[in-house]
Amino acid sequence: MALTVSLVALFGLVLFFLLRSRTLGPGAAFIAAGFGFFLASTGAARPINQLAASLVEAASNL
Repeated sequence: MALTVSLVALFGLVLFFLLRSRTLGPGAAFIAAGFGFFLASTGAARPINQLAASLVEAASNL
């Protein structure tokens, strides 16, 4: 669960800075957040979580 919260915070921070630098408009940020929300409720959520956990584990072993 801590991994999920950390990734959500990281992606939220990235979206915040993209909005602040006007690289990404408010509409595109809303679409990106909505896509992530709906993607989490599909069958793709489990493989994405496994990939993220594997990447974190690999990074911690470096």
